[in-house]
Amino acid sequence: MNIAEAPQVLESRTRDRVLQAISERGPVTAATLAEEFGLTVPAVRRHLENLVDAGLIVEREHGPSAGHRGRGRPARAYVVSATGHQALESDYDDLAMEALRFLSGEAGDDAVRRFAEQRVHELEQRYAVELDAAGSSRAARVDALVGALTRDGFAASARPVGEPGSATPFTGIQLCQGHCPVQGAAREFPQFCDAETDAFSRLLGVHVQRLATLAHGDHVCTTFVPTSTVQHATPVSRTSTNPTPSSSANTIAVTRTEGSTR
Repeated sequence: MNIAEAPQVLESRTRDRVLQAISERGPVTAATLAEEFGLTVPAVRRHLENLVDAGLIVEREHGPSAGHRGRGRPARAYVVSATGHQALESDYDDLAMEALRFLSGEAGDDAVRRFAEQRVHELEQRYAVELDAAGSSRAARVDALVGALTRDGFAASARPVGEPGSATPFTGIQLCQGHCPVQGAAREFPQFCDAETDAFSRLLGVHVQRLATLAHGDHVCTTFVPTSTVQHATPVSRTSTNPTPSSSANTIAVTRTEGSTR
């Protein structure tokens, strides 16, 4: 590497890290990013401005800001744009989409569903081993799932939702995925989102509810995992190659709010 080029390369790498962090935790403020990366707020703002100019992130209001911005004034926070998600996507090109469209046209949407279930099933088999090792605690299993998803490029995180006796109506965990390697396919073929949601239900042993998806234009995929009722995880078959969607007699009615899903 040319010495003269080193600063530009380091700048580019830092911007990539900032973009990835926004994907995982957005909406996120410059102050939070500065603390995470050990940089000054002005330095982080420079990277944010470059990412905004490139169309990779967009600004959003993020609640009242304490301190020098003025009491009650919304802070500036950032989320990844549609263009930014495309930049983060792994190798998933037009050929794959053409193949899916051909499969749908030749064999119908049910064939796409079976393909999506088979693809998710392979991930589920691997994840089941890690979740089983985490024990029966729902929170521990979610943590294990977050680790497995992040390793596979989904930029996952988990956030607790509500407390018993609080104004929040449900107690649980929001499983967030800031990136989806198959976002383009899921936008046209929702069978991929459905298959993944069913797999989460089986892995966590409880009916989960998808609240938001990248494929539908949200900046993060959000899945509500209830924890108020203790249930044992449903074992995942190590031999089945055609998993069936999980079901629940009680569908959780969750009101989607800005504070709980963004």
